[in-house]
Amino acid sequence: MPSNPNPAPWWRSAVIYQVYVRSFADGNGDGVGDIAGIRSRLPYLKSLGIDAIWINPWYKSPMADHGYDVADYRAIDPLFGTLADAEALIEEAHRHGIRVIPDIVPNHTSDQHAWFRAALAAGPGSPERARYHFRDGRGPDGSEPPNNWRSVFGGPAWTRLPDGQWYLHLFAPEQPDLNWQHPDVQAEFEDVLRFWFRRGVDGFRIDVAHGLVKDPKLPDLPAHGATDAPAPGEDTDHPYWNRDEVHAIYQAWRRVADEFPGDRSFVAEAWADTPERLAAYVRPDALHTAFNFDFLMTSWEAADLREVIDRSLGTLGSVGAPATWVLSNHDVVRHPSRFGRTVAKKWVANTPYRPEGPLDLELGVRRARAAALLMLSLPGGAYVYQGEELGLAEVEDLPEDVLQDPIWERSGHTDPGRDGCRVPIPWSGQSTPYGFSPEDATGRPWLPQPAHWKDLSVAAQTGDPASMLELYRRALHLRRDHPALGEGDLTWFDAPAGVLAYHREPGFACIVNLSSEPYELPAHEAVLLASGVVEDGRLAPDQAVWLAM
Repeated sequence: MPSNPNPAPWWRSAVIYQVYVRSFADGNGDGVGDIAGIRSRLPYLKSLGIDAIWINPWYKSPMADHGYDVADYRAIDPLFGTLADAEALIEEAHRHGIRVIPDIVPNHTSDQHAWFRAALAAGPGSPERARYHFRDGRGPDGSEPPNNWRSVFGGPAWTRLPDGQWYLHLFAPEQPDLNWQHPDVQAEFEDVLRFWFRRGVDGFRIDVAHGLVKDPKLPDLPAHGATDAPAPGEDTDHPYWNRDEVHAIYQAWRRVADEFPGDRSFVAEAWADTPERLAAYVRPDALHTAFNFDFLMTSWEAADLREVIDRSLGTLGSVGAPATWVLSNHDVVRHPSRFGRTVAKKWVANTPYRPEGPLDLELGVRRARAAALLMLSLPGGAYVYQGEELGLAEVEDLPEDVLQDPIWERSGHTDPGRDGCRVPIPWSGQSTPYGFSPEDATGRPWLPQPAHWKDLSVAAQTGDPASMLELYRRALHLRRDHPALGEGDLTWFDAPAGVLAYHREPGFACIVNLSSEPYELPAHEAVLLASGVVEDGRLAPDQAVWLAM
């Protein structure tokens, strides 16, 4: 059979593995993951069957927010290695057939960035301060913040300087927001993109892609929205989330990516109030893909999942963009812990989320196995967060004295933050660090690992056909080999309430039983893969199956 002369770009159906650098693998034994650690595990990633890795920020940083406070976008932080190490990783990953997508953080810099230090030194009214959002305060003596905006991490979004002015930070005070209406900012980031494209990166994940442009008048939020989340239908008028003006920035970025060969791509972390607003980010002249947070936030209910699948495919397809599917990442509670709760709670974008109710982890893991088969068989691309393939749940009992997420401090010690999904993952052995660090390591893992993780390590699960790891491996390899999977269409077929069932051509079906009763499978040629045991042609509750039809 002749090869396709115009193959679809890789990113339209890729499975991308998220590497949270400091928690993936520690190469130098200091207890913190690094680039050397990633390089040592590339054979594992290749054997898993993924297409690319997304690497959380590796740039020079004071680490006030674990790298999302960037001091130098063209340098690697010494904690992780050197620029030469990064270049070697990119080259070696490519030899393994793995593409590399680093994070880019354009909404804010570190307060140690050269631009912000220059702004502090230059004083009020200076050109240096125009690259950020500096304002005089309100009240007779300027002692009140310029407006009522709140930080996503808790507390006011403004910090006052000794000279009396205030600066904006939608996240931590160490993360001052850039003024994207300033030409210096636009030119600098286009140059940063080119710097890394020249070194071979295959694209970027864009942090807070929806937040770059602020209303220049900096108006107060309405009283009901002062916590920063827009009410439904109001995001078009929101003063800093998801403004229409942001799309011109990404159209310029698309032109930069198109200067380079090899289908370079962007994925947006864009929280949008409606699918239509999300689709605006991935028009043909803008970004390539965007995270599907609607899918991630949907509860374990068949009707809700079907609705979000249909809406995502329809809306994104209308602008020619593929859907992407994701169950967990470094900012949310791991999905076995979400699915193991019986108390549902509305999740509002840009606000802290923690599941409620007692945890049934056995139930959560069973649902997570089924969810993996659902996600990996849907049309488009998918993201796998490190450790997800091991069935890791949220670590909910971290001692308070080890918590490092700025949310913990900014919330007045009421929200433990995101450290529970960032604990270093286990590779081998019977005790910590479970192969995360080398045997002669001088430092302990930067967050403590649970004792029971010895049974969930890569080594412990490898070769066990009932393990989560082998389920992911088989699913990823089947996805790559089966002509029905990846980008394309799906067709729902009739099933009882609580059951999701769809065909994909040629000859494939996925069925997920979210009901409380067993489901009798339709006529089929063979079971390709199941999340659990299929007995007498019946699919048990909270199980999924791939069928050859």
